Amino acid sequence: MTLDSSQALVDLLARLRRERRQQSGLDAALVPSDPDTAYRIAARVEAELGWTRLGWKIAATRPEMQRALRASSPIYGRVYAPFLTSSPAMMEAAPLLHPLPECEYMVRLGADLPPRARPYTEAEVREAVASISPGVEVAECRFVADAAFPPLEAILADGTGSGTLVMGAPIEDWARQNIPDQPVVLRVNGVERRRGTAREAVGHPVEPLTWLANELSRTGIGLRAGEVVSTGTCTGMIKARAGEEHVADYGEFGEIRIRFA
Repeated sequence: MTLDSSQALVDLLARLRRERRQQSGLDAALVPSDPDTAYRIAARVEAELGWTRLGWKIAATRPEMQRALRASSPIYGRVYAPFLTSSPAMMEAAPLLHPLPECEYMVRLGADLPPRARPYTEAEVREAVASISPGVEVAECRFVADAAFPPLEAILADGTGSGTLVMGAPIEDWARQNIPDQPVVLRVNGVERRRGTAREAVGHPVEPLTWLANELSRTGIGLRAGEVVSTGTCTGMIKARAGEEHVADYGEFGEIRIRFA
């Protein structure tokens, strides 16, 4: 990318976020050349927006999801503070951009994981976790899902389709709970539509969190105490429509309710 084209993409993505709208396709000259370039564009979009970063989302944690998203590894994106809410939640459907609710465990960090030369171990990352909560990410994308949908690098620059996080109460004594094998069921208007477990999708939520800690360390960003990380879908995606109520049932860990008005 040239300096002019990268700035044009930054301006475009920031404008689409501010205006809460999508566009079909993207000029090939504006598509980042590789994932690292795309992530640098995403950082510049954050600076251009001036919004407080809440934390991060992780996606494509398993090979089948990577194939669907045209990725060769897990991917991540920034999540912004205005787009965090608690359950039960009411969301206006009309302004949302092809909203895709995904049942995900959400981790809040209690300690920094700054950039360093040595990779973080899973044990070190686990020690930095303050809490784990059930949640739903309502993902959105600034590009219309049509025949002109741009390459993955454009999606990474757009924050990997980050939208709103709906969090439940923290899981009591999470380190002693069998989080990986807890069934997670998504019901829409009372009808089961999706089912899964963390083990099938991400293993334990600390596993994708460790991957993210090392990716952000490698790129000189790091993770900060207080940040929230949505660790990847346990149930896959489903489009939400006006008038629907989505209930993510995490069994003994609680439920997440979202009504799309």
